[in-house]
Amino acid sequence: MCVEKLQKIILAMVLGIVMMLAASGSIKAAFLLQLIVMIVLISSGLTGSCYITTVLKSAFPLCENRENR
Repeated sequence: MCVEKLQKIILAMVLGIVMMLAASGSIKAAFLLQLIVMIVLISSGLTGSCYITTVLKSAFPLCENRENR
């Protein structure tokens, strides 16, 4: 498993948790978690570096660019 794929899987899991919290009636917790995800994604988009990717790089390899093959 490589970092970029793992990051997308983790994001999908967090969004699933947000949906579960919203469905179970914990709207405040779902809103807070969704706000945190939005802040992380916006800061990642604006700066070009993602904290989660930096942390995951210490344990997992980067994905190879398959377009250049």
